[in-house]
Amino acid sequence: MTDTEAASANGIAARYEEADGERLLTFSLDGREAAVAQNVEGYAMLKVRPGPDGDELERYYGFDMALDHAAELLGVAVSELPVPDAAADMGM
Repeated sequence: MTDTEAASANGIAARYEEADGERLLTFSLDGREAAVAQNVEGYAMLKVRPGPDGDELERYYGFDMALDHAAELLGVAVSELPVPDAAADMGM
């Protein structure tokens, strides 16, 4: 089963989904992507990738640090990232 939720703001699209054992939050802006992934149980570190299928760039304990890295990849301020409600509890 796949659960999906989307949000958008400031020209940035965000999609949260749970599939294949992962919680995945993907941000898209002008053809660029940044993704934050965590295991579906929600107790592992967050992985930041350059897209949903990209290689892991870095791991973080805190959601705020992962969001900061995702924002950097997109070239925006972290406050501009829309976070769907279902993803708000990601992180340890």
